[in-house]
Formats: sequence, C-alpha cells, structure tokens
Amino acid sequence: MGIFNGNPKEEPMHYGEVYAVWTYLLGGKSEVALYETLVNHTGDEELRELIEEAIQSGKEDGKDLEVLLKENGVALPPAPPGRPEANLEDIPAGARMLDPEIGAFLSMNTAKGLVTCSTIMGQSIREDIAAMFGKFHVKKAKFGLKVLRLNKEKGWIMAPPLHVDVPEK
Repeated sequence: MGIFNGNPKEEPMHYGEVYAVWTYLLGGKSEVALYETLVNHTGDEELRELIEEAIQSGKEDGKDLEVLLKENGVALPPAPPGRPEANLEDIPAGARMLDPEIGAFLSMNTAKGLVTCSTIMGQSIREDIAAMFGKFHVKKAKFGLKVLRLNKEKGWIMAPPLHVDVPEK
C-alpha cells in the first residue's frame, strides 16, 4: 500500500500544495482587509451587500484553509489588521473609489480567484484539497454571476467594442 491510496487527510501535502494553500490564504486575508476598506467607499446598498458577502465568504474559506495548514504542521501566513468602519462623506472625493470602479474590481478579482482555484485543483494530488478548492470555485462562480448582474443592472458594465461587422464570405 502506497502513501497515496488511503484516506486523503492522512496523505502528506506536496510542496506545491503547501505553497498554493499558504499563498491563497495570504491573498484571501489581504482581500478581506481590502474589501473591508471598499465597503466604506460604496454608496450603493446592493453593492455593499455583495462586498459584505465577499468578506464573509473570505473569512469562512480562510478558516478552512487554516485548519488544513495547522493539521499539516504549516505555519500560517500573517493577517493584516481589520479595517474600521468609516463614513462615506468623510472620504475626500479624489481618494474615494466610485461604485462602478468597485463593481469592475469585484468582477476582475473574482475572475482571478476562479483561475487560481482551478489551478490549485489541477495541481493537487490530495483529493480533499482539490475538493476544497472546487467548493471555493463554485462559490466564486455564483458570486461572480451576482456581480455581473449588478454591474449590468446599474449600467456599470464596461463592454469592449462589439464586433458586429462580419465580412461576407
């Protein structure tokens, strides 16, 4: 019996899995702090709810990843401090991010997260790690759809030039 044919949780993590999980957790902790800042910049209640959903999801995913790393004897990455609540009107106009910018950022960041989850799933040997990132991927895909719908409803979507002139054959 080899080391990779029993309970996945008893299998060792390979260096790529350790690095990927550790780095994803570090990025997730930073993302939560960034979203805690962005929630102070939005005046749109629906956008605020999506940002708060992203914060909650990031914290939940982080807890799962911390358990995995601790169980495997890996030191946890540092976490930035939580961000305080601020009054939108106290943020100077030149320093404030606008709602359409935040919506575009959420879309871009969610897309990057989907690619990262897919990459980690493909690199994983341990089935539990691949499944965990599959769960994160599905959650991000659903969240990305909500962001897309909100961006469309609010008229914030920035579409590239549409290709409507197709040459005749």
